[in-house]
Amino acid sequence: MNRRYMTLLITALVLIALYACGGIYFNNFMRLRVLVNLFGDNAFTGITAVGMTFVIISGGIDLSVASVIAFTTIFIAQNVQNGWHPIPAMLVALVLGALFGAVQGWIISFFQLPPFLVTLAGMFFARGMGFIINDVSIAIKHTFYSETIRNLAIPLQGKVRLPFTATCLIVFVILGTILARYTRFGRYVYAIGSNEASARLMGVPVDRMKVAIYALSGFCAASAGIVVTFYMQSGNSSSFTGLEMDAIAAAVIGGTLLTGGVGGVPGTLMGVLILGLIQTLITFQGSLNNWWAKIFIGALLFLFISVQQILSRRLATRS
Repeated sequence: MNRRYMTLLITALVLIALYACGGIYFNNFMRLRVLVNLFGDNAFTGITAVGMTFVIISGGIDLSVASVIAFTTIFIAQNVQNGWHPIPAMLVALVLGALFGAVQGWIISFFQLPPFLVTLAGMFFARGMGFIINDVSIAIKHTFYSETIRNLAIPLQGKVRLPFTATCLIVFVILGTILARYTRFGRYVYAIGSNEASARLMGVPVDRMKVAIYALSGFCAASAGIVVTFYMQSGNSSSFTGLEMDAIAAAVIGGTLLTGGVGGVPGTLMGVLILGLIQTLITFQGSLNNWWAKIFIGALLFLFISVQQILSRRLATRS
């Protein structure tokens, strides 16, 4: 079994073990509502992580995604307050998110700069632009939001309904999986992450691909910001500080190698669910501070990185 499937199997086992432990130790943990909430409450993290997966597979990193989410929420909230209909505000936000990512990708490619430094600068820039729009939280009061949430929720069982935010996550995971596995774009992403020099020799348009990959990440981050506006019914330029680390952690726990070339969107989804399960278990436990979730995630992340390094060394030795 190659390392991609091995790490994916380990992720799946951890996810099943956490869910089983919750069902054993806590009453009502196995109810459908808990599972539905797990998808709905982590939808914006998952959508962001889908875009981050492509970036990491290509051998890069994007630290600006949380700031793009915050900018998107305050941009939409401010313009809806100014009289815009939410749909045009959302479309403009998506264009701005993709354009912002594309500019970062162009800078990385044209100037041959480390993605860490470029996207770090982008993180501060996008966050600052959000504060320029408005430095306080703005409630979104528009019938479009209440009607969308009510009409697009999918009935499942009894009073349990799959929320619109969870549906968005599932759609992005399906589309991301198809894009990564069954298109030329996806093959190019893996080729660049495996060996950029070899990819250039094979005729892969590496520079254009980097622009497209970071544009995709910016688009996903802006999409996550739109989902946040449905989830929180507000926009806040200071929100979601550190969410970029959650997206990176979800991708790595899901089997994506930080060195590039290996990973996949289904594994990232499992990584997101693992992060959400840890938070849910702490909530059910009741007596632990929420910061324990960060401690457990850190330990789990260290474990997965160690496993990836061990597998990589063994494969290198065999070859």
